[in-house]
Amino acid sequence: MLVLPNIDLVDGKVVRLAQGRYDHQTVYSDDPSAIARTFAQAGATWIHMVDLDAAKSGKPSNSGSVQAVRKAVSAKIQLGGGARNETIIRDMLAAGVDRVIVGSAALSDWQWFEHLLSDTQLACHLALSLDVRGGKLAIHGWKKQLDTTPMELAKRVANSSLAAIVHTDIARDGMLTGINIEETEKLVSATDIPIIAAGGVRSVSDVCRCRQIGCGGVVVGKAYYEGKVDLAEAIAEAGDQSE
Repeated sequence: MLVLPNIDLVDGKVVRLAQGRYDHQTVYSDDPSAIARTFAQAGATWIHMVDLDAAKSGKPSNSGSVQAVRKAVSAKIQLGGGARNETIIRDMLAAGVDRVIVGSAALSDWQWFEHLLSDTQLACHLALSLDVRGGKLAIHGWKKQLDTTPMELAKRVANSSLAAIVHTDIARDGMLTGINIEETEKLVSATDIPIIAAGGVRSVSDVCRCRQIGCGGVVVGKAYYEGKVDLAEAIAEAGDQSE
């Protein structure tokens, strides 16, 4: 199982939000590249990055920071935020990102997303973001709630070439309250697409639980920055980091 340490970007700085709230923001570094190097030194082969400015505006806003990380480490980059059309997605990939996370755009226009999935060479570089609050999906910076459930969409993408589903429990994100294991396990059982669990990791035991239920990956963010998780230990517990 992959451990994907997290770099969230606002104005070029590494930050963490509490439950996705931009007014509850903690800045951890103004040097994303330095953070990425510490991840690589701990053994990370993937880095989960989110352009939070782009997630709000719909326009890529931290491309310079992403490029700096790309140059600093050999680890693969999974990037979310602002992937609202195919041109932007292909531009992200052309710039050296290995996987693009598509969330709001896919959930707002599912037919368009299915069109992307029909291109198998593109689909294998895409991840679907399913951000959940109270059992229902939320989009546009988690401001708009949908009636659709994550289970419905996980079943729809089964047997496709989609690289992964990133499942985030919004209420737990940045709160150090533990992964929502029960709901994550349901998704793992519902589809053959690898599930990457996010939101709430508080200790290495959460990483172990994700591995036990069959997750393809787990995102580690605030727990690392607050010294709750030793990244090298988490990677060792997760096992094989190749993909």
